[in-house]
Amino acid sequence: MAATGAEITVYEADTGSTQIANSPHTYKEIIVFVAETADDTDTVAVTLATYGITTLKYVRGFKHTHSATTEGPIIILEAPTTSVTTGVLTITVGGSTDNCARVYLVGGI
Repeated sequence: MAATGAEITVYEADTGSTQIANSPHTYKEIIVFVAETADDTDTVAVTLATYGITTLKYVRGFKHTHSATTEGPIIILEAPTTSVTTGVLTITVGGSTDNCARVYLVGGI
């Protein structure tokens, strides 16, 4: 397991979800994009506090891939392995395919 050499970009999603009317955006979601050079078993580290997340609720993974029977890339679910140590989320790229872009939705409070 090695840290990915692929370019990583993190986007903050404004979900607007909250249980308290005067405390907007309590629930946070970020989108972690990993460039096409990502290989399965590579790791990505994200410091959750940077994005206002103190309690991780979920990580959902997707892989961009190409198919001989479709025009352009397709996106499929791909489950990563995850762990959190001292506020740093480590995502281990799942699957068995090298050199595919990955996207992870990370949500928490």
